Amino acid sequence: MPKLVSRKELDMINHALPLESGKASIEEILRNLEEKVPRRTLQRWLSKFVQSGEILSDGNGRATRYRRRIAPVVVNYNIEPSISRYEVREDTFIPMSEEGTKIREHIQRSFHVRKKVGYNRNFLDDYQPNKTMYLTESIRDHLKEISRLPRDGDSYTNTYSKEILHRLLIDLSWNSSRLEGNTYSLLETELLISKNEIADEKTSSEARMILNHKEAIEFLVEEKEIIGFNRHTIFTLHALLARGLLPDPRSRGRLRSTKVGIGKSAYTPTDIPQLIEECFQHILNKAEAIKDPFEQAFFVLVHLPYLQPFEDVNKRTSRLSANIPLIKNNLCPLSFIHLPNDFYVAGVLGVYELNRIELMRDVFVYAYECSADQYAEVQHVVNYGNSFEFRYRKQMDFIVPKIIRQKMNKREATKFVQQWAHENINPVDQLQFVELMETELLFLHEGSFGIYYIKPDEFAAWKKVWD
Repeated sequence: MPKLVSRKELDMINHALPLESGKASIEEILRNLEEKVPRRTLQRWLSKFVQSGEILSDGNGRATRYRRRIAPVVVNYNIEPSISRYEVREDTFIPMSEEGTKIREHIQRSFHVRKKVGYNRNFLDDYQPNKTMYLTESIRDHLKEISRLPRDGDSYTNTYSKEILHRLLIDLSWNSSRLEGNTYSLLETELLISKNEIADEKTSSEARMILNHKEAIEFLVEEKEIIGFNRHTIFTLHALLARGLLPDPRSRGRLRSTKVGIGKSAYTPTDIPQLIEECFQHILNKAEAIKDPFEQAFFVLVHLPYLQPFEDVNKRTSRLSANIPLIKNNLCPLSFIHLPNDFYVAGVLGVYELNRIELMRDVFVYAYECSADQYAEVQHVVNYGNSFEFRYRKQMDFIVPKIIRQKMNKREATKFVQQWAHENINPVDQLQFVELMETELLFLHEGSFGIYYIKPDEFAAWKKVWD
C-alpha cells in the first residue's frame, strides 16, 4: 500500500508556505519543510491537496506556485458547466520530474514548430536488457512495495481471477478506451460488459472498442501460463483489440506494410516493412529478456507505440501488453485509472519526438500508484486519504439512497447521476464526481449498503432491478 496522505502532511506543507497570499515553488517548500522528504513524495502530497482544494496552485509546469487556503473549502453549486463531462482539464496535476516538466513544455508548443523527426533505430538498439534501466532502482522498489495482491495460501491465481478480474475488465476496458476518446461512462461500460447493452446515442464502434478490450483482458488472464513477449501473444492481443475496427480485416494481428501518420505530431514512423519486422522482433526479444516486471511493462509502453508496428490500435496493444508481466507475476494490474489524457499523450509524444522517457515514466508511476490504490480498495482496505470522496460525502449520501429507493437500473442511474452532476457540481469536478458515484454504485454490496441507512428489503428490491 502506498503511504496515505494525512493531516500531518498538510500541516507540514502549510508551515512551509508563506503566510497570507504568499506563494512558493516546490523547491522553496522542500527547503522550508521541517522534516526533509523526497521531491517526488512532496509532489504526491501537493497533488492530493490541490485536487481536494486544501492547497491552492497557480501557473503550470515549472512556473507552478503553491499557497495556503485561508478560507475554508466551499463547494459551489448551480454553476453552468463550461467543460464536457469527458474533457480532461489541462491543469490536472500529476507529480512530475524536472525532466518530465521540460518535455511537457516542449510538447505544448505547436507541432508545426517542433522539429520533424523519423524513427530512430538506435533508440531501441541502445537499450540493453538488465543493464539499461528506464526505471530507477528506487522507483522499482516503490512499485514493488505497493504492488502485491493479497495471498490466500498459494492461490495467487484464484485471487487474481476471482477477486480482481471483474474489476479489471471494467476499469481497464473503460480507461484504455477513454484514452482513445471513447465517451462511454463507467456504468455504461459495466452495463455493456455484463449485459451487452449498447448505451443510447453511442456509436457501435465505441461499444466494439470496449468489448474488444474485455476479450483481450480475458485472454491475458485465462492464458496466464502461456502468454509472454512473443509473436503469438502480441498478435493475438492486437487481433482481439482491432476486431471489427479496421477497414481491412486482414490487418488484424499482422505487421503493417503501409504508411501511417501521427496526428498533431512532428514524428513520422518508418514505412519500411523489413525495418518494422526486425525492430518488432527486437522489441519482443529485449522485453522477454528483462527480469524486472515493472521495467518490462514500461519498456513495451515506450517501444511498441514508437515503432507503430500495426496499421492502428498500437497504443491499446501496448497498454494491455504492459499488463503481461504484472499478471504473470501476480502483481497489481495497471488499469490507467484517473490518468489525465493530456499527460498520457504528452508522454507518448515525448518518446516519439525526443526519444525521452522521463515524462512517460512520470505518467507510468502515477498510473500505477492510482491502480494500486484502487485494487487495495477492492481487497477491502479502507483508503482514508480519499479527500475528494470526503468533500462530496453529503452528495453521495443523498444520491445513493435516492437511486436505491426509486429502484433505478444501471441505465437510469447513469442518466440521473450525469444530469445531477451537470446541475449541481462545480464543472471542474464533474468528471471525477460522476466516476466516484458510478464506482460506489457498481460495487455496493450487502455488507456496505447500511452506511446509507437503507433497509435490507429496499436494497434487495433494488438489486433485482440493478443486476
